[in-house]
Amino acid sequence: MSSPAETIVSSAATQPTPSSLVPAQTDLTFSKDFGCLPIPRRLRYDPDKPFHFGMLLNVSFGIGSTLVFANLYYCQPILIQLSASFHVTYDEVARIPTLVQAGFGIGLLFITPLGDMLRRRQLILLLVVCSTSLTIGLAITKNLVVFEIISFLIGLTSVAPQILMPLAADLAPPARRGSAISIVQSGLLLGILIARALSGIVANFASWRIVYCMSIGIQSIVLGGAYMLLPDYPVKNPDLSYLGIFRSMAKYVVTEPLVGQIMLTNWAASACYTNWWVTLTFLLGGPPYNYSTMIIGLFGLVGILAVIIVPFFGRLLDRLVPWWSAVVGTVFLLVFQGVQTGAGGINIAAVIISCFGLDMFRQMQAVSFSTLMFSISETARSRLNALMSISVFLGQITGTSVGSDVFVGYGWRANAALFMAMIVFQLSVLILRGPHCPRNRWFGYEGGFGLWKMLPSKQSQLVVSADPESTGCGHLAVVCSEKGDVKGGAEELH
Repeated sequence: MSSPAETIVSSAATQPTPSSLVPAQTDLTFSKDFGCLPIPRRLRYDPDKPFHFGMLLNVSFGIGSTLVFANLYYCQPILIQLSASFHVTYDEVARIPTLVQAGFGIGLLFITPLGDMLRRRQLILLLVVCSTSLTIGLAITKNLVVFEIISFLIGLTSVAPQILMPLAADLAPPARRGSAISIVQSGLLLGILIARALSGIVANFASWRIVYCMSIGIQSIVLGGAYMLLPDYPVKNPDLSYLGIFRSMAKYVVTEPLVGQIMLTNWAASACYTNWWVTLTFLLGGPPYNYSTMIIGLFGLVGILAVIIVPFFGRLLDRLVPWWSAVVGTVFLLVFQGVQTGAGGINIAAVIISCFGLDMFRQMQAVSFSTLMFSISETARSRLNALMSISVFLGQITGTSVGSDVFVGYGWRANAALFMAMIVFQLSVLILRGPHCPRNRWFGYEGGFGLWKMLPSKQSQLVVSADPESTGCGHLAVVCSEKGDVKGGAEELH
């Protein structure tokens, strides 16, 4: 049995490197973006006066994520109108959503990791300028091929939210990092739901081109807001090369058990969530419900309500060990998927209950995964977020293709049962490693089952002495910084 001293050393050794230990940079302060655009003085980086990441800025990050991420989904409800406008078959315009998602996937891999080697304010501004300019082309082109090429490029440049997420984790105080991430994460899911609803409603009463004119205006507002609100933050890895990004990402996958665990679980979770929304249209549009497109669209409001609720539990997520919140979220996903499997094709109340529960606890699960992933390294959060986003993207492909085939071939219950089994798989992967398992262990429950995070105020007071005869050590000290971050663990053992 491990002694209390050994347990504390183990938990201290697994703490992420605090910002106070990251090597300092020189010439951190910039007064201009791109060498010509002045940065508002209050947004310039000052190492002696850290940014205050308050609720207003946090909510602004969430709203920006919603409005940019919506670019990927405006096209989905208007495919019939696009088919008529370009005088082509429905099968031909069906390539458009695929091209948008393909561009987004490539952007996740090749653009989002740049957040670890470039100034993120400049990178985000540049991406929003590009996506806004490209959307002008969608609104005016009369050629399907041009429309498809531009759609791909818009997907490629709509990855700014995936750069905002790790920036929020950097700016937020450790004590409220979970709630900060939950607000930005909510923005991503709201972007999916709002874009589909807004695009369908606008196109129903006006031309599909008005949808993209609206998008141009929305993105212009995001660009102005980003310029006025987005803090400048120094480059975290100035010596990192572009090829070095991919080498380090591959190294994380191979050498960090937690990365593999999160990516595998997140892939399955994304597949389940995507399958739910793709096949929900089939379920509600056919017997016994036979609902219209407008009524089916209203189910998005149920999902929006569920997503909005989660940030209100942010303080609880800040206190709870992320592994526990991930497990709890997954267990509830299993419960609500069970409701859908049992009665989804029989009773509409079961569908509404499942819709609310699956959206709410998928959001809770996603926040927990992000918090766990960002705890691995403070200087590689953009790369770690890219890995996690790639797993989500692969899950979306799996959920769309497999879910549609199973639903069409075997019916709603077989589809629901299959993805219920995938939630069981997620839970199985999660419980391979305990909440305090050391980073270098692929399996195990060392460190116990502690439910709550240690408060920074308590960490700063932690000084442990151990009996030399029982530990073989003369003295053990865990020295903490003034901010409450653990500065030393096993290294302090002597």
